[in-house]
Amino acid sequence: MIAAFSVTPLGIGEDVGEAVAAAVKVVRASGLPNRTDAMFTSIEGEWDEVMPVIREAIDAVKAYSGRVSTVIKIDDRAGVTDGLRSKVATVEGHLAAGG
Repeated sequence: MIAAFSVTPLGIGEDVGEAVAAAVKVVRASGLPNRTDAMFTSIEGEWDEVMPVIREAIDAVKAYSGRVSTVIKIDDRAGVTDGLRSKVATVEGHLAAGG
């Protein structure tokens, strides 16, 4: 499965970069395939691998704020591996072909 998630501390002002970096550090330390962009961090693995990492990332942000907003989107598709890379490669292939 791929889980795309965003963890935002509330009540600490506009500069949340340090708190978000703490969450991303947890994800990267997990060893699971992951990617971070301006809005979400995506992580790939089995349910029992991914969900504890997301929870730990949320806990890392809670160190900065007692209130945290979390958005999670999950693509759980049996038999698919390397989805983070392959889904993007499919779209890039269509773009390169002019589609």
